[in-house]
Amino acid sequence: MLFSHPADFTPVCTSEFVAFAKRYEDFKRLDVELIGLSVDSTFSRIKWIEWIKDKFGVEVLFPIIADPQGCVARRLGMLHAESATHTVRAVFIVDDRGIIRTILYYPLNVGRLIDEILRIVKALQLSDKLGRAIPANWPNNELIGEAVIVPPASTIFEAKERLKKFKCFDRWFCYENIVPNEDIEQVRRFLERVTKQVK
Repeated sequence: MLFSHPADFTPVCTSEFVAFAKRYEDFKRLDVELIGLSVDSTFSRIKWIEWIKDKFGVEVLFPIIADPQGCVARRLGMLHAESATHTVRAVFIVDDRGIIRTILYYPLNVGRLIDEILRIVKALQLSDKLGRAIPANWPNNELIGEAVIVPPASTIFEAKERLKKFKCFDRWFCYENIVPNEDIEQVRRFLERVTKQVK
């Protein structure tokens, strides 16, 4: 996963790097390698990462690309429209085949919700593994709970049979509970972390 941030030594970026670093092991358990990128220099990055460790006791273990000329950022559309020298808060989730599966952009003044990014990664992995679509707010969907959506029928016969085979609201909206409990609980832990008040 490649993510960009506007600048070192800025409050929102610092809060994001601490959050990414604290969740680094969660990403590793999902077989995701984090790679950061900004247009700041290597020297700035080294001092900033040291400052984060000294100030907050958090070690940033993932690699960070220094792109001071903006070559990578420009090529991937990561430069901010209002500034030719700052990258946007972008996230590119790339699968093991090199295919970009998700692109997220955040404004300069709003930090990312890292646990939602973990949920997206897990949902993509489950969708690939199970051949099912993942509903909104999964695994706490308002209509089907922790179930996943069955793809549309490809034949008339299949369309008729799916009402017997799956739980359905109609032929075009069928679902089933096939996600292993440990996967559901893993995602719920990500989401619960978001709701806990930090003291």
